[in-house]
Amino acid sequence: MKTSLEVEYWVIDDAGDLVAPGPLLDTSAQIDPEFVEPMLEIKTTPCSSMVELREEFVDRIGNAVDAARDQNKRLVPLATPLHASPAEIPYREKTSTDLQRQIIGRSFDDARVCAGTHIHFEQSNVVDQLNTLTALDPAFALVTSSSHYRGERILECARPFLYRRSCYEHCPEQGQLWPYVDSVAEWERRLEDAYEGFRERAITRGVDPAAFDDAFDPYDAVWTPVRLRKAMPTVEWRSPDAALPSQILQLTEAVRSIVTHADARGTVVGDADSYAGEVTLPEFDTVESVTDAAIYDGLESPAVTTYLDELGFTPSAYDPLATRLPDSHLSKRQAKQLRLEASKRLEADLKRHRVRA
Repeated sequence: MKTSLEVEYWVIDDAGDLVAPGPLLDTSAQIDPEFVEPMLEIKTTPCSSMVELREEFVDRIGNAVDAARDQNKRLVPLATPLHASPAEIPYREKTSTDLQRQIIGRSFDDARVCAGTHIHFEQSNVVDQLNTLTALDPAFALVTSSSHYRGERILECARPFLYRRSCYEHCPEQGQLWPYVDSVAEWERRLEDAYEGFRERAITRGVDPAAFDDAFDPYDAVWTPVRLRKAMPTVEWRSPDAALPSQILQLTEAVRSIVTHADARGTVVGDADSYAGEVTLPEFDTVESVTDAAIYDGLESPAVTTYLDELGFTPSAYDPLATRLPDSHLSKRQAKQLRLEASKRLEADLKRHRVRA
């Protein structure tokens, strides 16, 4: 099962201020701009093994970090910038972004403070892959990297709250976790329904239908934690925060192992009878309740750690960056210092990988 990674990192200068990547985007075809200026995305190609993926991922990020340092910039592996005004996170010029703001409303601004990790799995037994990744959603707590928004500590896992519960509160089909499916056809129908609902909302908010049709198609009008992608083609898991490379790889290896097993053996939900060693997935209501507990309390919640342990993770083996942040309010000065500290952790993390290599 070929696997690829994409991670979004904030870009700062040597003072800890958020800055645009600028020429950094030209240093590699594997570095893409994001929809806000002070963020970039680093991506790998599809890899056949974890050894290959680990080597390429570390190499890509290492090259990006080196290029950034040459330009007096650094990369920050935090899910939010901790404390930033809207003026510090300007949108790039992008028609679809402007339309999303018009369609979704002011809450869309919360999406621009969110940096995440996306794991792509080559499509195989798609229904089992979709449902397994849905059940694994609360695993974002294993690598949560920020608990702060605009300087305030809001929740243990700030990004999934801001992205799902705030930004897409009024458009849940566009950004929140979907239930299990019985077939790809069911997923496709749900996708079409979500697209049509989004289009209707757009028109009622004054968006020209032709402009909407030019900017979106059904596959590109949902930003859910799990989704199908035409590229490769893949099943994409978008649940985790941006984090250190070692943390992302640790989580990816565990998730890939579970998904591979489910792909090979199949899945059953809840108390359904298992005849051939299928992977048993919890009821979707349980997934949702544990996801809420993960957002609010992270690995401090016994319900979360028990749930993840039963799915095959070892929660005690993870050390999320968010747990190192203070519980108190952060000033802009403190946020800049914490960004610099996080960038140093990233560089140290890469150094350890390079030494082992």
